[in-house]
Amino acid sequence: MSTDLKKKFDARDFLANNIVPIIFVVLCVACYPLAGYSPEYLVDQIITRIVRNSFLVLSLLIPIMAGMGLNFGMTLGAMAGQIGIVFITAWNVVGIPGLLLAAIIATPIAVILGWFCGKMLNMARGREMITSYMISFFMNGVYQLVVLYGMGPVIPIHSDQVILPRGYGVRNTIDLINVRRSIDNFWQINLGPIRIPVLTIILIALLCVVIIWFRKTKIGQDMRAVGQDMEVAREAGIKVERTRILAIVISTVFAAYGMIIYLSNMGTLNTYNSHSQIGMFSIAALLVGGASVSRASIKNVFLGIILFHLMFILTPQAGKNLIGQAQIGEFFRVFVSYGVITLSLVLYEIRTRREKAESAKMLAQAQEVQA
Repeated sequence: MSTDLKKKFDARDFLANNIVPIIFVVLCVACYPLAGYSPEYLVDQIITRIVRNSFLVLSLLIPIMAGMGLNFGMTLGAMAGQIGIVFITAWNVVGIPGLLLAAIIATPIAVILGWFCGKMLNMARGREMITSYMISFFMNGVYQLVVLYGMGPVIPIHSDQVILPRGYGVRNTIDLINVRRSIDNFWQINLGPIRIPVLTIILIALLCVVIIWFRKTKIGQDMRAVGQDMEVAREAGIKVERTRILAIVISTVFAAYGMIIYLSNMGTLNTYNSHSQIGMFSIAALLVGGASVSRASIKNVFLGIILFHLMFILTPQAGKNLIGQAQIGEFFRVFVSYGVITLSLVLYEIRTRREKAESAKMLAQAQEVQA
């Protein structure tokens, strides 16, 4: 009897902790026959989405480890990456050297923006997620001001490919033909219709190794201690505020590199909108993989990207075949992105309150025993 109860409890606990990925598996299985895509096409598209988005989603792991929740402020890193891309396009630097130069330009910008975001989040302990979301809106206004009015007269850029005919302001769309798929095509293996960009996969694997190594360093251990209990960490001699700022700076820099890889894969820069949904979709993908506000792993990153983007591949065609409108897939994409984040936050709050209630109950029982 007790064994059966334990099995039932474990199954219920597993369901509660993995409800979001389970929902997405069901959705993907339901949409697959309706879409009618071949397995080879789906594998090729999933590999493309993994190499395009992995750096961005992996950049979210460090702040979660430091107890700062989901870093909506990663959008600041995406803006830094876009500025680097604008410069190398204006200077006509091509291929992988162009992407390396874009990363060099983006790094100091991302460090400054990450430091600013970290300082603000230290002033809003316990409300980091909503604060980082608001900071991303604020910095988006600054970014729009720089690229719309600053580039040309203040920041000397005179490329007709980048600057509007009036002489200032960056064009709405920039063709990145000089760097399009530069990393992907440098070393690519073709297995029939399936393209495997080996060099990009190696870069992603290196970042995973760096994150695993970083967790074992002194700074990584400090971040984990801060994430578990800031006051205990402070009493142990850890500089809590500096550690939290460092976590956001690292996340912002990784997001800048991720945005450069993302834009190189896409081949087009939408100057004023490319970064706006990056944070939302990256966070949603991480949560779809089974992560939470306080716990996330590399496994969650890749599972989330596969499930999240598999749904985006399947739903437009499934909607078209089912009701004759592919646009339903785009509406569903935005709805699901916000819905997944909302559901995950609600489940996290419910789980937190339940754990607090159980801890209080155990403490009361211990006090009764002592009495």
